[in-house]
Amino acid sequence: MARITVEDCLNHVDNRFDLVLLATQRARQLANGCDPLLPWANDKPTVMALREIAAGHISSATVQAAQREIDETTAALQQAYAEEFSAESNDAEPSRVPKE
Repeated sequence: MARITVEDCLNHVDNRFDLVLLATQRARQLANGCDPLLPWANDKPTVMALREIAAGHISSATVQAAQREIDETTAALQQAYAEEFSAESNDAEPSRVPKE
């Protein structure tokens, strides 16, 4: 595989600082299980993120949209767990504390 250079990525991102932020956000998404947009060639998430940026598949808008979807899914799961825990605690027999 050819090396990814900063210049390859800067064709799609305004400056190096935005590139670092974008690559970091995308690498975290990939590390946490998001599907890659290019074939995964046994690369680490950071390299894969840079490959996607250099290919023009990733922009700030796409990363933010994916993050919103992740946040919504996480919130729904947390709500479901909270409801399940609440139902289980209501069904459980209250503990008996001996009176003094």
